[in-house]
Amino acid sequence: MTIDSWFLQLTPPAWLTCTQQQMFSVQWHPSHRGCQTTNRTISCLNYSCSDWQYNSMPDSRNQSCLMGAEDTVSLLRKNQLREAYSNNLWDGARKTLATLWDGHGAIWHGYEIHGMEKIPDKGPALIVYYHGAIPIDYYYFLASVIIQKGRTCHSVADHFLFKIPGFKLLLEVFSVIHGPQEECVRALKNGHLLGISPGGVREALFSDETYPLLWGKRKGFAQVAIDSQVPVIPMFTQNVREGFRSLGTLRFFRWVYERFRLPVAPVYGGFPVKFRTFLGDPIPYDPNINAAELAEKVHQAVQFLIAQHQQTPGSILRALLERFHTKNKGQ
Repeated sequence: MTIDSWFLQLTPPAWLTCTQQQMFSVQWHPSHRGCQTTNRTISCLNYSCSDWQYNSMPDSRNQSCLMGAEDTVSLLRKNQLREAYSNNLWDGARKTLATLWDGHGAIWHGYEIHGMEKIPDKGPALIVYYHGAIPIDYYYFLASVIIQKGRTCHSVADHFLFKIPGFKLLLEVFSVIHGPQEECVRALKNGHLLGISPGGVREALFSDETYPLLWGKRKGFAQVAIDSQVPVIPMFTQNVREGFRSLGTLRFFRWVYERFRLPVAPVYGGFPVKFRTFLGDPIPYDPNINAAELAEKVHQAVQFLIAQHQQTPGSILRALLERFHTKNKGQ
């Protein structure tokens, strides 16, 4: 087993970055080979920082390195949580829950995220994503942002979530907002990340395994980006419709929603299919386009990610089998 494969099994490969400077550091030594460990530092020699490629090492040297590496990663996670709780109770709660979600995604869905480097380390950005029947992939993404970037991504949710007893405090802790444009602009101007799905509940209930975007003529999210002068980052998760599916395509449930705005369509699933989240290239702020034009550009960007990475119609069996190999449609 090489050090590279060990890291991939332990946690997503982007979990540790060359810029993370707290309790874990990675150093490149071009002069010799091997792996050196201390109680807080791993130095992987002959290491390329840009793409996480390692030169092969004899198994005996790997094993000695792995023992120190395992201790170091465990120490890092524990110290991050201890520091978070000492600074702020809610910050500690966020990081604890993020760690649990990160582990759940890795175990149950083999969760991967591609393009995390496109999320800025600081400063605002609007993240626009496709909404699955249950957006569990988005929860995994939020956990990855907390762990990898040390940031909390604000999110826009439907108003009915705020009416569920006991949910209000949880939504506040994780910076979930109801979504008036003024509040979204305020969050972005204060330097935060903000995630929004223009399709919302309608897309969650009534989209299907062919992955159509159900945005209608919505362009409020685009106006928010223009007013805030921030880039827009498109996002899509492969197989999210195979993890959970909705019966919203049945006429009765569609009628109930359109008539009473009640999201009562049954959802089934929880299948341990492969999840891969892809972040597209940021669409920079352009003062020369209006909200309708920007909304169309973002729509095309998300549609491109779907076309590039998702086989349609989606198949639960195929998505399950993808847990056993590493290629995706875009490769």
